[in-house]
Amino acid sequence: MLWMLIYVAILATIVGIYVITNVPPLLHTPLMSGANAISGITLVGSLIAAGYGETNVRTILGFLAIIFATINVVGGFMVTDRMLKMFKKRK
Repeated sequence: MLWMLIYVAILATIVGIYVITNVPPLLHTPLMSGANAISGITLVGSLIAAGYGETNVRTILGFLAIIFATINVVGGFMVTDRMLKMFKKRK
């Protein structure tokens, strides 16, 4: 079972690198928006995990997940905003 998980992780890494390196620059902004949506789903999942915390350790780990997911979402939107400003005409 462990070998199968390692195999899937290596295969996902190779496919991810191949896909990301072949994306044209024009599509980076829509892909960033999609990644932000996925991060938002992660944030909802971490809220649920923190709410179900039956022990203090689970609650603390859920809270840390909320913090990191929030940082990821906010950072993603900041990068997207900066990329969109590059396409605006200067006055």
